Amino acid sequence: MRRSLALELLAILLVTAACATHSPDTLKKVKDSGTLAIGYRESSVPFSFIDTEKKPAGYSVDLCKRIAASVQQELGLANLQIKWVPVTPEDRITSVTNGSIDIECGSTTNTLGRQEQVDFTNMTFVDGGSMLVTAESGIRRVADLAGKRVAVIPGTTTERALAAALRKNGVNAQVLNVKEHIEGLRLLDGGGADAYASDRVLLIGLAIQSKDIRKLRMADEYLSYEPYGFMVRRNDAAFRLAANRVLARLYRTGEIEQLYEIWFGALGLPSTLLQAMYLLNGLPE
Repeated sequence: MRRSLALELLAILLVTAACATHSPDTLKKVKDSGTLAIGYRESSVPFSFIDTEKKPAGYSVDLCKRIAASVQQELGLANLQIKWVPVTPEDRITSVTNGSIDIECGSTTNTLGRQEQVDFTNMTFVDGGSMLVTAESGIRRVADLAGKRVAVIPGTTTERALAAALRKNGVNAQVLNVKEHIEGLRLLDGGGADAYASDRVLLIGLAIQSKDIRKLRMADEYLSYEPYGFMVRRNDAAFRLAANRVLARLYRTGEIEQLYEIWFGALGLPSTLLQAMYLLNGLPE
């Protein structure tokens, strides 16, 4: 009996040690290396993109800069180097899981399916899927897509929402796959597509970059609900908490209003839904 009990205890200790060994510790990694690797998107205006000086910029990027500054202070580092790593919709999750980046600061929707591979910080924005369309197409809603060409990035929540909407409405449309948002805009500007589906705020950012914004319009219909968050490695509670502390403080103190004004001020005040998100995520210390 004693030998059996001892073996069971040994097995438990070995399993516990193995789990501890494989649990990520981003804060230790950052302290040891003096570097924080941040993933960003190159054309997700106004959340995460390359500006005219060829540097990462945007609402999400600014939030992550504040997270980096807080981590530096928490770890007592005299200097903290930020390693900016461009990611795409195809490799953003893998870049987190394989350690290429420590946090992904883009426009990624928090879904239960993605939570099987990564963890998310508290919410950073709330948006909804829609369509940017050419004015001459006459498209106002999904039902108008019959026989039309609609572009979308594969593997995104918008792609799934668009497919579901097409099925629900019994619409047969030609779906074109693109790798990045800017490709969708180029198709619209060049006459290669009648519509481009993505998150509404991203579509507004794209429209501003169009060769002739007068030839584009926003569809009336929403396709989905898109709660954004920053992806981090699973089971790294300490680093996720460090990021959440920064976000909660920004929401709680109202400092988030300054960032919103910088990147979304032209769109008017935050929506009622976004204001509620800020309020609910402004957790007390």
